[in-house]
Amino acid sequence: MTPPQPPQAAATSAWADVPSTGAPRCDATTAWAGLQGHFQAHGRDFDLREAFARDSQRFAHFSLQSPEVFADLSKNRWDIATRRLLLDLARECQLPAQRDAMLAGAPINTSEGRAVLHTALRAPPGQGAHSDQVHAVLAAMLAYAEAVRASTITDVVNIGIGGSDLGPQMVVPALDAYASRRLRCHFVSNVDGHDITPVLRGLRPETTLFIIASKTFTTQETMANAAVARQWFVDQGGSDIGGHFVGATTNLAAAAQFGIRTTFGFWDWVGGRYSLWSAIGLPIAIAIGAEHFRALLAGAHAMDQHFASAPPESNLPMQLGLLDIWYRNFHGFGSRSVAPYHQGLRRLPAYLQQLEMESNGKCVDAQGQVLPFATSPVVWGEPGTNGQHAYFQMLHQGSDVVPVEFIAVRQPAHPHADLHRKALANCLAQSQALMLGKRAEEALAESAPTASASIDRLSLARQRSFPGNRPSTTLLLDSLSPRSLGALIALYEHRVYTSGALWGINSFDQWGVELGKALCGDLLPRLSSGDTTGLDGSTAGLIQRLLAASP
Repeated sequence: MTPPQPPQAAATSAWADVPSTGAPRCDATTAWAGLQGHFQAHGRDFDLREAFARDSQRFAHFSLQSPEVFADLSKNRWDIATRRLLLDLARECQLPAQRDAMLAGAPINTSEGRAVLHTALRAPPGQGAHSDQVHAVLAAMLAYAEAVRASTITDVVNIGIGGSDLGPQMVVPALDAYASRRLRCHFVSNVDGHDITPVLRGLRPETTLFIIASKTFTTQETMANAAVARQWFVDQGGSDIGGHFVGATTNLAAAAQFGIRTTFGFWDWVGGRYSLWSAIGLPIAIAIGAEHFRALLAGAHAMDQHFASAPPESNLPMQLGLLDIWYRNFHGFGSRSVAPYHQGLRRLPAYLQQLEMESNGKCVDAQGQVLPFATSPVVWGEPGTNGQHAYFQMLHQGSDVVPVEFIAVRQPAHPHADLHRKALANCLAQSQALMLGKRAEEALAESAPTASASIDRLSLARQRSFPGNRPSTTLLLDSLSPRSLGALIALYEHRVYTSGALWGINSFDQWGVELGKALCGDLLPRLSSGDTTGLDGSTAGLIQRLLAASP
């Protein structure tokens, strides 16, 4: 079964002569100067404990409800004046107009001359750009997914990397409650053979389907792993490559040469890290089925509508993006920790690392001018109480202030109510402890006399004190469903765009990835030949060391 192939989109042609919005970069605005003065006068020494003491309604004043996601922003170091200045910044930078240009299909990916229309992938029929093409491919993909679910296939192996891996690898375990109990999904991304070898070890060719996810069908790591999978399939007695390998790609000729006869394409206006809504989502559709995949798209579309229509003061993606500007450029916070208190979201921090750092990890603006301010923070984290027993020590008592993003889910998908209450209590306690802290005099009052002659009670109390005043955001979902997960992911997408638009950077290219790829192409044959001619001393020395006989 070969579904209809979407042609390469011509989305940018109609916008070829559309001028830039002419939006100023954030640091060229009056609001930026106002924020600098506000930070010096009030923001630098802002104390969350005092803020809550002054305003009994602070929680209500700094909470927002968006589709499927409730956000408590009250434990952040800002007040009404800060937010007003940040909203002024958004208006001066013409953020609504920049958003509208993206949603309308303007070629805002200026370095590649492309539109950015991942939102079109989740729009209902007739409502998004290229709707007929999008829904023809979606219908074919979902029909194929249902056919796989009804077949004798028991194992699905997705071979991709970056955006062709991180999205599906995050979503499938997150929606385990909705997944087929008969099918097992595996993900292979790393070109290191230690990734694919243990996956293949437990499979049988007659019950395994391989998805090769690469838009160009040339991605080095993906094609190397695909070749290994195909050879394993043949060596194990497999005889129908076309029936057990499917492609998520637009390079039909290369896929056919590989032996694939079923392919699902997508378009150049779909960036890799925004592609789980496209044919790249095939493993998700196979795992959870067509109905739930459509619910995932519907949740994202609901958040798209919120981003498109809500005013900046009640627009959650915009509010989070503005808060990111406040922390990164005024407080100087260099990282943000994501702590989902739901085991299903264990791969969310890794997914967000690519989404944010590949999008906004830029040091020049869209006009090629070197930026005088910092951009993307480092995004990292671990799920729930695992993180508490790993890095939360640094969050509470370390020398750096790291804003934390807690994610909690009200209704569990398991029957263990006591365990769920414990997870929620831990989530609430950590955000409370980060804010309140414990002063040395409090620790001193609680400490018993020590038997150790090497440390007195005051020194011990100082070690047991917590500075507090450490900011956090809490995002609440009613349940972790396809619809709520779709909304959550779209929320993060639009938040990243918000901060990137204010910084004046192109959030949709990734040239920093390309240099390493090019150098790898030169070094790969040298690891066979041993030729180190023209290399720097370090690289030459390492190649020689790697190729040397074992002692």
